[in-house]
Amino acid sequence: MSSTISGAASTAATTAAPATTAAAITSTGIGSGLNISAIVASLTNAFGAGQQNQLTTQGNSLDAQVSAFGTFTAALDTLKSTLQPLETPSSLAGFVGAVGDPTIASASASTGAVAGTYTLAVQNLATAATLTSKNFASSGTAIGTGSLTIAVGGASTSITIDPSDNTLAGIAAAINGASNNPGVSASIINASDGARLVLTGTTTGAGNPITVTQSGGDGGLSSLVYDPANKDTALTQTQAAQDANFTINGYAASSSSNVAAGAITGVTLNLAQASATGTSTSLTISPDTTAAQTSITAFVKALNGAISSIQTLTSYDPTTQTAGALQGNATLQSFQNQLENILDTVTAGKAGGVSSLSDLGITANANTGTLDTSTTTLTNALSSSLSAVGSLLGGTNGIVTRIDALVTQYTQAGGLLATINQGLQTGLTNVATQQTALTAELATYSATLTTQYNAMDAAVAALKMTQTYLNAEFNPSSSSSSSSATSSLSSGNTST
Repeated sequence: MSSTISGAASTAATTAAPATTAAAITSTGIGSGLNISAIVASLTNAFGAGQQNQLTTQGNSLDAQVSAFGTFTAALDTLKSTLQPLETPSSLAGFVGAVGDPTIASASASTGAVAGTYTLAVQNLATAATLTSKNFASSGTAIGTGSLTIAVGGASTSITIDPSDNTLAGIAAAINGASNNPGVSASIINASDGARLVLTGTTTGAGNPITVTQSGGDGGLSSLVYDPANKDTALTQTQAAQDANFTINGYAASSSSNVAAGAITGVTLNLAQASATGTSTSLTISPDTTAAQTSITAFVKALNGAISSIQTLTSYDPTTQTAGALQGNATLQSFQNQLENILDTVTAGKAGGVSSLSDLGITANANTGTLDTSTTTLTNALSSSLSAVGSLLGGTNGIVTRIDALVTQYTQAGGLLATINQGLQTGLTNVATQQTALTAELATYSATLTTQYNAMDAAVAALKMTQTYLNAEFNPSSSSSSSSATSSLSSGNTST
Protein backbone atom coordinates (compact mmCIF):
# COMPACT_ATOMS: atom_id res chain seq x y z
CA MET A 1 0.00 0.00 0.00
CA SER A 2 2.75 2.38 0.91
CA SER A 3 4.53 1.52 -2.30
CA THR A 4 1.43 2.36 -4.29
CA ILE A 5 0.93 5.67 -2.55
CA SER A 6 4.56 6.71 -3.08
CA GLY A 7 4.35 5.93 -6.76
CA ALA A 8 1.12 7.87 -7.19
CA ALA A 9 2.47 10.84 -5.25
CA SER A 10 5.60 10.86 -7.37
CA THR A 11 3.52 10.77 -10.53
CA ALA A 12 1.31 13.66 -9.29
CA ALA A 13 4.30 15.78 -8.29
CA THR A 14 5.94 15.16 -11.64
CA THR A 15 2.76 16.13 -13.42
CA ALA A 16 2.18 19.22 -11.23
CA ALA A 17 5.69 20.69 -11.43
CA PRO A 18 5.48 22.08 -14.99
CA ALA A 19 2.12 23.66 -14.24
CA THR A 20 3.52 25.42 -11.14
CA THR A 21 6.52 26.72 -13.06
CA ALA A 22 4.32 28.02 -15.85
CA ALA A 23 2.09 29.78 -13.34
CA ALA A 24 5.09 31.49 -11.72
CA ILE A 25 6.27 32.78 -15.09
CA THR A 26 2.97 33.99 -16.51
CA SER A 27 1.25 35.54 -13.52
CA THR A 28 2.64 36.09 -10.03
CA GLY A 29 0.45 35.23 -7.03
CA ILE A 30 -1.45 32.28 -8.55
CA GLY A 31 -0.05 29.88 -6.03
CA SER A 32 -0.45 32.09 -2.95
CA GLY A 33 -3.35 34.22 -4.09
CA LEU A 34 -1.35 37.38 -3.20
CA ASN A 35 -1.05 40.52 -5.41
CA ILE A 36 2.72 40.29 -5.54
CA SER A 37 3.15 43.31 -7.90
CA ALA A 38 1.25 45.59 -5.52
CA ILE A 39 3.12 44.25 -2.48
CA VAL A 40 6.51 44.74 -4.13
CA ALA A 41 5.60 48.26 -5.29
CA SER A 42 4.41 49.19 -1.80
CA LEU A 43 7.48 47.83 -0.10
CA THR A 44 9.80 49.47 -2.64
CA ASN A 45 8.11 52.85 -2.18
CA ALA A 46 8.34 52.51 1.59
CA PHE A 47 12.01 51.51 1.35
CA GLY A 48 12.92 54.65 -0.70
CA ALA A 49 10.34 57.08 0.72
CA GLY A 50 12.64 58.84 3.15
CA GLN A 51 15.42 59.57 0.66
CA GLN A 52 12.96 60.27 -2.15
CA ASN A 53 11.11 62.88 -0.06
CA GLN A 54 14.41 64.46 0.91
CA LEU A 55 15.55 64.71 -2.73
CA THR A 56 12.17 66.02 -3.88
CA THR A 57 12.13 68.68 -1.18
CA GLN A 58 15.70 69.67 -1.90
CA GLY A 59 15.11 69.83 -5.66
CA ASN A 60 11.92 71.88 -5.28
CA SER A 61 13.72 74.30 -2.98
CA LEU A 62 16.60 74.75 -5.42
CA ASP A 63 14.20 75.23 -8.34
CA ALA A 64 12.28 77.85 -6.38
CA GLN A 65 15.50 79.71 -5.54
CA VAL A 66 16.68 79.65 -9.18
CA SER A 67 13.33 81.09 -10.27
CA ALA A 68 13.36 83.68 -7.47
CA PHE A 69 16.88 84.89 -8.24
CA GLY A 70 15.87 85.04 -11.92
CA THR A 71 12.99 87.34 -10.98
CA PHE A 72 15.32 89.52 -8.89
CA THR A 73 17.91 89.67 -11.69
CA ALA A 74 15.27 90.71 -14.23
CA ALA A 75 14.13 93.53 -11.92
CA LEU A 76 17.73 94.78 -11.58
CA ASP A 77 18.27 94.59 -15.36
CA THR A 78 15.15 96.70 -15.88
CA LEU A 79 16.39 99.20 -13.30
CA LYS A 80 19.83 99.39 -14.90
CA SER A 81 18.34 100.18 -18.31
CA THR A 82 16.85 103.41 -16.91
CA LEU A 83 20.03 104.73 -15.30
CA GLN A 84 22.22 105.79 -18.23
CA PRO A 85 20.20 108.89 -19.26
CA LEU A 86 20.44 110.22 -15.69
CA GLU A 87 24.15 109.63 -15.03
CA THR A 88 25.47 112.52 -17.14
CA PRO A 89 24.23 115.85 -15.75
CA SER A 90 24.80 117.68 -19.04
CA SER A 91 22.65 115.22 -20.98
CA LEU A 92 19.85 115.56 -18.44
CA ALA A 93 20.02 119.35 -18.57
CA GLY A 94 18.75 119.52 -22.14
CA PHE A 95 17.49 122.42 -24.22
CA VAL A 96 15.09 122.78 -27.11
CA GLY A 97 15.19 125.21 -30.02
CA ALA A 98 12.19 126.87 -31.68
CA VAL A 99 12.05 129.12 -34.77
CA GLY A 100 9.21 131.62 -35.02
CA ASP A 101 8.74 130.97 -38.76
CA PRO A 102 9.24 127.22 -39.24
CA THR A 103 9.22 127.63 -43.04
CA ILE A 104 12.56 129.43 -42.78
CA ALA A 105 14.37 127.01 -40.48
CA SER A 106 14.14 124.65 -37.53
CA ALA A 107 16.55 124.36 -34.63
CA SER A 108 17.76 121.73 -32.19
CA ALA A 109 19.90 122.14 -29.09
CA SER A 110 22.44 119.81 -27.50
CA THR A 111 25.18 119.79 -24.87
CA GLY A 112 26.61 123.27 -24.36
CA ALA A 113 23.48 125.18 -25.31
CA VAL A 114 22.21 127.96 -23.07
CA ALA A 115 18.83 129.60 -22.90
CA GLY A 116 18.46 132.69 -25.08
CA THR A 117 16.43 134.47 -27.76
CA TYR A 118 17.88 135.57 -31.12
CA THR A 119 16.84 136.91 -34.51
CA LEU A 120 17.50 134.83 -37.62
CA ALA A 121 17.49 135.85 -41.28
CA VAL A 122 18.50 133.57 -44.18
CA GLN A 123 19.93 135.29 -47.26
CA ASN A 124 20.40 132.13 -49.37
CA LEU A 125 20.58 128.38 -48.96
CA ALA A 126 23.65 126.28 -49.68
CA THR A 127 23.54 124.78 -53.16
CA ALA A 128 25.44 122.22 -55.23
CA ALA A 129 26.81 123.02 -58.67
CA THR A 130 24.78 122.06 -61.76
CA LEU A 131 26.16 121.93 -65.35
CA THR A 132 24.02 121.46 -68.47
CA SER A 133 25.10 120.58 -72.02
CA LYS A 134 23.76 122.00 -75.27
CA ASN A 135 20.88 120.22 -76.90
CA PHE A 136 21.48 117.07 -78.96
CA ALA A 137 19.08 115.28 -81.27
CA SER A 138 18.37 112.53 -78.75
CA SER A 139 19.86 110.66 -75.83
CA GLY A 140 21.11 108.10 -78.36
CA THR A 141 23.16 110.66 -80.28
CA ALA A 142 26.85 109.65 -80.52
CA ILE A 143 29.01 112.30 -78.82
CA GLY A 144 32.59 110.99 -79.02
CA THR A 145 35.27 108.84 -77.43
CA GLY A 146 38.22 109.49 -75.12
CA SER A 147 38.52 110.27 -71.43
CA LEU A 148 36.42 112.62 -69.34
CA THR A 149 38.02 113.89 -66.14
CA ILE A 150 35.45 115.13 -63.63
CA ALA A 151 36.52 117.00 -60.49
CA VAL A 152 34.42 118.12 -57.53
CA GLY A 153 36.27 120.16 -54.93
CA GLY A 154 39.50 118.28 -54.30
CA ALA A 155 38.35 114.91 -55.70
CA SER A 156 38.50 113.84 -59.34
CA THR A 157 38.20 110.76 -61.53
CA SER A 158 38.91 109.88 -65.16
CA ILE A 159 36.21 107.97 -67.05
CA THR A 160 37.00 106.22 -70.34
CA ILE A 161 34.37 106.53 -73.04
CA ASP A 162 34.64 104.05 -75.92
CA PRO A 163 32.34 103.28 -78.89
CA SER A 164 30.15 101.06 -76.66
CA ASP A 165 29.00 103.99 -74.51
CA ASN A 166 29.74 107.10 -76.56
CA THR A 167 26.10 108.25 -76.74
CA LEU A 168 24.64 110.89 -74.45
CA ALA A 169 22.81 108.19 -72.47
CA GLY A 170 25.92 105.94 -72.43
CA ILE A 171 28.09 108.75 -71.07
CA ALA A 172 25.54 109.49 -68.31
CA ALA A 173 25.51 105.79 -67.33
CA ALA A 174 29.33 105.63 -67.33
CA ILE A 175 29.54 108.65 -65.01
CA ASN A 176 26.94 107.28 -62.60
CA GLY A 177 28.55 103.83 -62.61
CA ALA A 178 32.11 104.99 -61.98
CA SER A 179 33.42 103.26 -58.84
CA ASN A 180 35.37 106.34 -57.77
CA ASN A 181 32.75 108.92 -58.72
CA PRO A 182 33.86 112.18 -57.01
CA GLY A 183 30.33 113.31 -56.18
CA VAL A 184 28.40 113.91 -59.39
CA SER A 185 25.14 112.47 -60.68
CA ALA A 186 24.35 112.53 -64.40
CA SER A 187 20.87 112.68 -65.91
CA ILE A 188 19.22 113.39 -69.27
CA ILE A 189 16.61 116.08 -69.87
CA ASN A 190 14.48 115.35 -72.94
CA ALA A 191 12.93 118.66 -74.00
CA SER A 192 11.10 119.71 -77.16
CA ASP A 193 14.37 120.94 -78.72
CA GLY A 194 16.34 117.78 -77.95
CA ALA A 195 18.22 115.99 -75.18
CA ARG A 196 20.65 117.54 -72.69
CA LEU A 197 23.15 116.01 -70.26
CA VAL A 198 22.88 117.44 -66.72
CA LEU A 199 25.65 117.02 -64.14
CA THR A 200 24.64 117.76 -60.53
CA GLY A 201 26.98 117.85 -57.55
CA THR A 202 25.94 115.72 -54.58
CA THR A 203 27.60 118.04 -52.03
CA THR A 204 26.66 121.64 -51.39
CA GLY A 205 29.04 124.49 -50.60
CA ALA A 206 31.26 126.96 -52.39
CA GLY A 207 34.19 124.58 -52.03
CA ASN A 208 32.58 121.99 -54.32
CA PRO A 209 32.45 123.38 -57.87
CA ILE A 210 32.40 120.92 -60.80
CA THR A 211 34.97 120.96 -63.61
CA VAL A 212 35.04 118.64 -66.65
CA THR A 213 37.99 118.18 -69.02
CA GLN A 214 38.64 115.68 -71.84
CA SER A 215 41.58 114.07 -73.57
CA GLY A 216 42.32 111.53 -76.32
CA GLY A 217 39.74 109.82 -78.47
CA ASP A 218 38.07 111.43 -81.45
CA GLY A 219 37.67 114.84 -79.80
CA GLY A 220 33.88 114.69 -79.65
CA LEU A 221 33.88 114.88 -75.87
CA SER A 222 34.97 118.51 -76.09
CA SER A 223 31.24 119.36 -76.22
CA LEU A 224 30.99 118.25 -72.58
CA VAL A 225 33.88 120.26 -71.14
CA TYR A 226 33.58 122.86 -68.35
CA ASP A 227 36.91 124.40 -67.35
CA PRO A 228 36.38 128.07 -66.44
CA ALA A 229 40.03 128.57 -65.47
CA ASN A 230 41.00 127.90 -69.10
CA LYS A 231 37.91 129.60 -70.48
CA ASP A 232 36.64 126.32 -71.89
CA THR A 233 32.91 126.16 -71.06
CA ALA A 234 31.03 124.02 -73.54
CA LEU A 235 28.74 123.12 -70.64
CA THR A 236 26.69 125.86 -69.01
CA GLN A 237 26.70 126.29 -65.23
CA THR A 238 23.01 126.65 -64.43
CA GLN A 239 23.62 126.72 -60.66
CA ALA A 240 26.81 127.60 -58.82
CA ALA A 241 28.05 125.76 -55.73
CA GLN A 242 27.63 128.20 -52.85
CA ASP A 243 27.51 128.34 -49.07
CA ALA A 244 24.39 129.14 -47.08
CA ASN A 245 24.45 132.73 -45.79
CA PHE A 246 22.43 133.88 -42.81
CA THR A 247 22.57 136.31 -39.91
CA ILE A 248 22.17 135.82 -36.17
CA ASN A 249 21.19 139.03 -34.39
CA GLY A 250 22.37 140.83 -37.53
CA TYR A 251 25.82 139.19 -37.58
CA ALA A 252 26.74 137.35 -40.76
CA ALA A 253 27.42 133.63 -40.73
CA SER A 254 27.78 130.94 -43.38
CA SER A 255 27.71 127.17 -43.75
CA SER A 256 28.72 124.82 -46.55
CA SER A 257 25.50 122.87 -45.96
CA ASN A 258 21.97 123.77 -44.93
CA VAL A 259 22.53 122.03 -41.61
CA ALA A 260 24.45 124.77 -39.86
CA ALA A 261 26.07 123.91 -36.54
CA GLY A 262 28.23 126.14 -34.36
CA ALA A 263 26.88 129.57 -35.21
CA ILE A 264 25.38 129.42 -31.70
CA THR A 265 27.09 127.12 -29.19
CA GLY A 266 25.21 123.85 -28.86
CA VAL A 267 22.61 124.81 -31.49
CA THR A 268 22.08 123.27 -34.94
CA LEU A 269 20.02 125.11 -37.56
CA ASN A 270 18.26 123.30 -40.39
CA LEU A 271 17.82 126.01 -43.02
CA ALA A 272 14.76 125.53 -45.22
CA GLN A 273 14.42 128.66 -47.40
CA ALA A 274 15.57 132.25 -47.75
CA SER A 275 13.82 134.92 -45.71
CA ALA A 276 11.92 137.67 -47.43
CA THR A 277 14.21 140.66 -48.05
CA GLY A 278 14.65 142.77 -44.95
CA THR A 279 12.81 140.36 -42.63
CA SER A 280 13.92 138.07 -39.81
CA THR A 281 12.33 135.57 -37.48
CA SER A 282 12.83 134.67 -33.83
CA LEU A 283 15.04 131.83 -32.61
CA THR A 284 14.46 130.72 -29.01
CA ILE A 285 16.59 128.29 -27.01
CA SER A 286 14.90 127.16 -23.79
CA PRO A 287 15.35 124.41 -21.17
CA ASP A 288 13.76 121.10 -22.11
CA THR A 289 12.34 119.38 -19.02
CA THR A 290 10.25 116.83 -20.92
CA ALA A 291 13.08 114.36 -21.52
CA ALA A 292 14.35 114.74 -17.94
CA GLN A 293 10.89 114.16 -16.47
CA THR A 294 10.36 111.07 -18.65
CA SER A 295 13.75 109.62 -17.64
CA ILE A 296 13.21 110.26 -13.91
CA THR A 297 9.69 108.79 -14.00
CA ALA A 298 10.99 105.64 -15.71
CA PHE A 299 13.78 105.40 -13.12
CA VAL A 300 11.38 105.58 -10.17
CA LYS A 301 9.08 103.00 -11.75
CA ALA A 302 11.95 100.55 -12.25
CA LEU A 303 13.22 101.27 -8.73
CA ASN A 304 9.80 100.40 -7.31
CA GLY A 305 9.85 97.21 -9.38
CA ALA A 306 13.12 96.14 -7.75
CA ILE A 307 11.88 97.04 -4.26
CA SER A 308 8.60 95.15 -4.78
CA SER A 309 10.54 92.14 -6.08
CA ILE A 310 12.63 92.03 -2.89
CA GLN A 311 9.53 92.40 -0.72
CA THR A 312 7.72 89.53 -2.46
CA LEU A 313 10.69 87.16 -2.51
CA THR A 314 11.54 87.70 1.18
CA SER A 315 7.98 87.97 2.54
CA TYR A 316 6.02 85.76 4.93
CA ASP A 317 2.22 85.45 4.94
CA PRO A 318 1.07 84.52 8.46
CA THR A 319 -2.45 83.76 7.23
CA THR A 320 -1.35 81.06 4.81
CA GLN A 321 1.93 80.44 6.65
CA THR A 322 3.71 80.75 3.33
CA ALA A 323 7.22 82.15 3.06
CA GLY A 324 8.83 83.71 0.02
CA ALA A 325 11.43 81.64 -1.79
CA LEU A 326 14.24 83.89 -0.50
CA GLN A 327 12.97 84.76 2.96
CA GLY A 328 15.92 85.72 5.15
CA ASN A 329 18.33 85.62 2.21
CA ALA A 330 21.44 87.64 3.08
CA THR A 331 22.13 88.66 -0.55
CA LEU A 332 18.80 90.44 -0.98
CA GLN A 333 18.95 91.96 2.49
CA SER A 334 22.40 93.37 1.77
CA PHE A 335 21.26 94.86 -1.54
CA GLN A 336 18.19 96.41 0.07
CA ASN A 337 20.25 97.99 2.88
CA GLN A 338 22.79 99.46 0.45
CA LEU A 339 20.03 100.76 -1.81
CA GLU A 340 18.24 102.45 1.07
CA ASN A 341 21.47 104.15 2.15
CA ILE A 342 21.93 105.58 -1.35
CA LEU A 343 18.32 106.74 -1.63
CA ASP A 344 18.61 108.51 1.73
CA THR A 345 21.54 110.58 0.46
CA VAL A 346 21.40 114.28 1.34
CA THR A 347 23.97 116.52 -0.33
CA ALA A 348 24.45 119.74 1.60
CA GLY A 349 25.04 123.01 -0.16
CA LYS A 350 23.62 121.99 -3.52
CA ALA A 351 22.67 124.92 -5.76
CA GLY A 352 19.05 125.49 -6.55
CA GLY A 353 17.81 124.02 -3.27
CA VAL A 354 18.00 120.48 -4.66
CA SER A 355 19.85 118.28 -2.15
CA SER A 356 17.82 115.05 -1.91
CA LEU A 357 15.23 112.97 -3.73
CA SER A 358 12.48 114.54 -1.64
CA ASP A 359 13.32 117.87 -3.32
CA LEU A 360 12.29 116.17 -6.56
CA GLY A 361 9.02 114.96 -5.06
CA ILE A 362 10.33 111.40 -4.65
CA THR A 363 9.48 110.12 -1.17
CA ALA A 364 9.14 106.74 0.57
CA ASN A 365 5.64 105.39 1.18
CA ALA A 366 5.52 104.16 4.79
CA ASN A 367 2.72 101.69 4.01
CA THR A 368 4.10 100.02 0.89
CA GLY A 369 7.83 100.59 1.24
CA THR A 370 7.99 101.82 -2.38
CA LEU A 371 8.52 105.37 -3.66
CA ASP A 372 5.85 107.95 -4.44
CA THR A 373 6.37 110.77 -6.94
CA SER A 374 4.87 114.25 -6.86
CA THR A 375 4.63 115.39 -10.47
CA THR A 376 4.17 119.01 -9.43
CA THR A 377 7.27 119.05 -7.21
CA LEU A 378 9.35 117.32 -9.89
CA THR A 379 8.20 119.73 -12.59
CA ASN A 380 8.99 122.76 -10.43
CA ALA A 381 12.45 121.43 -9.58
CA LEU A 382 13.25 120.73 -13.22
CA SER A 383 11.98 124.13 -14.35
CA SER A 384 13.79 126.12 -11.68
CA SER A 385 17.09 124.27 -11.52
CA LEU A 386 17.55 121.59 -14.15
CA SER A 387 21.34 121.57 -13.75
CA ALA A 388 21.04 121.05 -9.97
CA VAL A 389 18.78 118.05 -10.54
CA GLY A 390 21.30 116.61 -12.97
CA SER A 391 24.10 117.15 -10.47
CA LEU A 392 22.18 115.40 -7.66
CA LEU A 393 21.40 112.34 -9.77
CA GLY A 394 24.47 112.08 -12.00
CA GLY A 395 28.17 112.74 -11.87
CA THR A 396 30.81 110.93 -9.82
CA ASN A 397 28.86 110.77 -6.55
CA GLY A 398 25.35 111.14 -7.95
CA ILE A 399 22.56 108.99 -6.57
CA VAL A 400 21.92 107.26 -9.90
CA THR A 401 25.64 106.75 -10.53
CA ARG A 402 26.01 104.98 -7.17
CA ILE A 403 22.93 102.83 -7.81
CA ASP A 404 24.38 101.82 -11.17
CA ALA A 405 27.62 100.73 -9.48
CA LEU A 406 25.62 98.72 -6.91
CA VAL A 407 23.47 96.99 -9.52
CA THR A 408 26.51 96.23 -11.68
CA GLN A 409 28.21 94.57 -8.70
CA TYR A 410 25.31 92.12 -8.55
CA THR A 411 24.45 91.60 -12.23
CA GLN A 412 27.78 91.67 -14.08
CA ALA A 413 29.32 88.51 -15.49
CA GLY A 414 30.99 86.73 -12.61
CA GLY A 415 29.13 88.95 -10.14
CA LEU A 416 27.22 87.95 -7.02
CA LEU A 417 24.07 86.74 -8.76
CA ALA A 418 26.01 84.77 -11.36
CA THR A 419 28.00 83.07 -8.60
CA ILE A 420 24.83 82.24 -6.65
CA ASN A 421 23.11 80.84 -9.74
CA GLN A 422 26.14 78.68 -10.50
CA GLY A 423 25.96 77.24 -6.99
CA LEU A 424 22.25 76.52 -7.33
CA GLN A 425 22.77 74.79 -10.66
CA THR A 426 25.49 72.66 -9.12
CA GLY A 427 23.06 71.73 -6.35
CA LEU A 428 20.43 70.72 -8.91
CA THR A 429 23.00 68.59 -10.72
CA ASN A 430 23.87 66.83 -7.46
CA VAL A 431 20.19 66.18 -6.72
CA ALA A 432 19.73 64.74 -10.22
CA THR A 433 22.76 62.46 -9.70
CA GLN A 434 21.41 61.24 -6.35
CA GLN A 435 17.98 60.72 -7.90
CA THR A 436 19.48 58.55 -10.63
CA ALA A 437 21.34 56.49 -8.03
CA LEU A 438 18.20 56.09 -5.91
CA THR A 439 16.15 55.03 -8.91
CA ALA A 440 18.72 52.33 -9.75
CA GLU A 441 18.83 51.16 -6.12
CA LEU A 442 15.03 50.91 -5.94
CA ALA A 443 14.92 49.01 -9.23
CA THR A 444 17.38 46.46 -7.81
CA TYR A 445 15.44 46.24 -4.56
CA SER A 446 12.15 45.73 -6.44
CA ALA A 447 13.67 43.00 -8.61
CA THR A 448 15.01 41.19 -5.54
CA LEU A 449 11.63 41.30 -3.79
CA THR A 450 9.86 40.10 -6.92
CA THR A 451 12.20 37.12 -7.21
CA GLN A 452 11.70 36.21 -3.55
CA TYR A 453 7.93 36.50 -3.66
CA ASN A 454 7.74 34.50 -6.89
CA ALA A 455 9.79 31.72 -5.30
CA MET A 456 7.43 31.68 -2.29
CA ASP A 457 4.46 31.66 -4.65
CA ALA A 458 5.85 28.67 -6.57
CA ALA A 459 6.44 26.79 -3.30
CA VAL A 460 2.88 27.47 -2.14
CA ALA A 461 1.54 26.27 -5.48
CA ALA A 462 3.49 22.99 -5.18
CA LEU A 463 2.22 22.46 -1.64
CA LYS A 464 -1.35 23.02 -2.77
CA MET A 465 -0.95 20.43 -5.51
CA THR A 466 0.37 17.90 -3.00
CA GLN A 467 -2.51 18.71 -0.66
CA THR A 468 -5.00 18.12 -3.44
CA TYR A 469 -3.45 14.76 -4.25
CA LEU A 470 -3.43 13.62 -0.64
CA ASN A 471 -7.03 14.67 -0.15
CA ALA A 472 -7.98 12.62 -3.18
CA GLU A 473 -5.97 9.61 -1.97
CA PHE A 474 -7.36 9.45 1.56
CA ASN A 475 -10.89 10.63 0.77
CA PRO A 476 -11.83 9.05 -2.58
CA SER A 477 -15.46 10.19 -2.47
CA SER A 478 -14.67 13.88 -1.81
CA SER A 479 -14.93 14.90 -5.45
CA SER A 480 -15.08 13.61 -8.97
CA SER A 481 -11.45 14.43 -9.40
CA SER A 482 -10.67 12.22 -6.38
CA SER A 483 -12.62 9.32 -7.93
CA SER A 484 -10.56 9.62 -11.06
CA ALA A 485 -7.43 9.54 -8.99
CA THR A 486 -8.63 6.36 -7.12
CA SER A 487 -9.55 4.67 -10.40
CA SER A 488 -6.14 5.45 -11.69
CA LEU A 489 -4.59 4.10 -8.54
CA SER A 490 -6.63 0.83 -8.71
CA SER A 491 -5.66 0.46 -12.29
CA GLY A 492 -2.12 0.91 -11.30
CA ASN A 493 -2.41 -1.77 -8.59
CA THR A 494 -3.89 -4.28 -11.07
CA SER A 495 -1.10 -3.50 -13.44
CA THR A 496 1.42 -4.02 -10.73
